Amino acid sequence: MNVPLFPLNSIILPGGRIPLQLFEPRYIDMLTRCLKEDRGFVVVLLREGAETEARASFYDMGTYVRIIDFQQLDNGLLGITVEGDYKVSVVRSWQQEDGLNVGDVECLIAEAESDVPERYHELPSVLRALFRHPVVKDLEMDVDYDDARHIGWRLTELLPLDKQEKQRLAELQDPLERLDRLQQLLEALEQGG
Repeated sequence: MNVPLFPLNSIILPGGRIPLQLFEPRYIDMLTRCLKEDRGFVVVLLREGAETEARASFYDMGTYVRIIDFQQLDNGLLGITVEGDYKVSVVRSWQQEDGLNVGDVECLIAEAESDVPERYHELPSVLRALFRHPVVKDLEMDVDYDDARHIGWRLTELLPLDKQEKQRLAELQDPLERLDRLQQLLEALEQGG
């Protein structure tokens, strides 16, 4: 599958939502094509550099997203909200003449649904607390607090972790392995580092 790639300093996983502001012509053209063809694009995490740089270095695992809302923002820019659909691997990527990154991607195997084991009972509580924040609340995301995938995906997106750690968590295909790592990271954060 050949799709546009959107390098960001943020991560999004299946079921997650993220608001974006579009102002560069390459991304406004991409949005127009996506809406016209009723298709999405892939959000990939930047390895280094800024989101607005012409040549960006990014990870080769990302998430295929769908546009679920768009509007003109108060600052005159175009705002969109996207929702993660499924994880993909970028097999090959290149840059078009207009500066848009595109790539051939393959869908990753969907993670197995799994209950949240009792040993991780704190993690859904942490996520509920994060969901009380107005910015997160405004995204109106659905969360199944009994599904280890949902808990792990949303915590990976929302916790203040460095982006390499977020990428490692995103690349895990085992929801319980992700919860285990998140538990360790939260314990480290609570101990101040």
